[in-house]
Amino acid sequence: MAGARRKASEDDAVPTRIGQAVMLHRGGDREEARNRLSELWREIHRGGAGGDPFHRCALAHYLADTQDDPADELRWDLLALAAADRIADADRRPAAGEVRAFYPSLHLSLAADYAKLGRPEAARGQLALARASARGLVEGPYGDGVRAAIHRLALRLDATEGGPPG
Repeated sequence: MAGARRKASEDDAVPTRIGQAVMLHRGGDREEARNRLSELWREIHRGGAGGDPFHRCALAHYLADTQDDPADELRWDLLALAAADRIADADRRPAAGEVRAFYPSLHLSLAADYAKLGRPEAARGQLALARASARGLVEGPYGDGVRAAIHRLALRLDATEGGPPG
């Protein structure tokens, strides 16, 4: 029983530790944020099962933002999407509803990754998925911010391709 309590306590600390690393990143310490998130990733995978999919989704999503190489950023964003899909597929989990709100941001990140890698068609495909999933976001700072970021990326893609706004 003590082992189960310790495991639950460790699981509860993961979101806090992710948040602390994200604050470091937003404060300009990208390398330390990447180091902390990478260590946390290793910790949750030590048991062999890969850790909680919700934690994997959040960790991979934020780890992507700390990468210097766009290909590495894409790899982490794909891992985040795979973890989100695993949660959504298991619809019985309480986190399934929460993770649906991540999809617009996950697809937006992938669109930006593909744009950085010079893959405009893949970027547009992910942008369309981001736009479609953003329809379910409520009005407010998060939803409004994601929708604005989708619009900005669409404008950037259109400017680089010389096409009409998407």
